[in-house]
Amino acid sequence: MEENGQRKKTRKKEKRLSFWYILGGGILKEDFILRHTRMIVLVVVLAFFFIGNRYTCMQKLREIDRLQQQLRDVRFEALSISSELTGNSRQSQIELLIEEQGIDLEGAKTPPYELYK
Repeated sequence: MEENGQRKKTRKKEKRLSFWYILGGGILKEDFILRHTRMIVLVVVLAFFFIGNRYTCMQKLREIDRLQQQLRDVRFEALSISSELTGNSRQSQIELLIEEQGIDLEGAKTPPYELYK
C-alpha cells in the first residue's frame, strides 16, 4: 500500500513538472503561486518598467551620439571656413585678387602713421 501511495506522489510530481502541465495553466493553481500572486505581479510590473526605461535610455544615448557627431562636423566646417577667410585676408592674397579682377588700385608707398590727441 505504501508503494502505491509513493507511486501516486511521484506521478503527481511528474505531472506537475511536465511541459503540458505548465503550458496548460495547471501551474497557476499551485498553492505557492496563489499565495504569492501579488509579489509575482509586482515583479512582472517592475520588469516591464525596467525594460521600458532601458529602451528609452538607449534611444537617448543614440540621439546624443548623433548630435555629438553633428557638432564635430559643424566645428570642422567652421574651422575650415575660418582658415580660408584668414588665408584670403592676407595682404598678398588681396593684391593677387585685385590684379586678377583688373581693378586699378595700388598699395600705399608710405607706411601708415597714428595720430595722437
